[in-house]
Amino acid sequence: MDIVALLFALLVAHALFDFPLQGDATAINKNPDANTSLQKAVPWYYWMASHALLHGGGVALVTGSVVLGMLETVCHFLIDLGKCKNLYTIHLDQALHLLCKVIWVALFLSKMI
Repeated sequence: MDIVALLFALLVAHALFDFPLQGDATAINKNPDANTSLQKAVPWYYWMASHALLHGGGVALVTGSVVLGMLETVCHFLIDLGKCKNLYTIHLDQALHLLCKVIWVALFLSKMI
């Protein structure tokens, strides 16, 4: 797979999991400060972890690398947590996610992972 196709596939997976496939329940309840009735039954970190795992799974499927998928899972969790804590806006959140994809492509192509 060439660099453009790889980056494109990672961006498509990201767009799918961060927008149409992230339901309102996840988008709201992954925030530690949401304090919803649903969040009282299922803690925020379950919502956040499941969301981040989907992103990690997408990276692993596209690249064939479980290590890159695990890195994506951790990074996505932490980046979204920062956004939920109002440390930065959705614009920086998305820029950080895209930067991660560029890094995954670089690592994949360098055969380091």
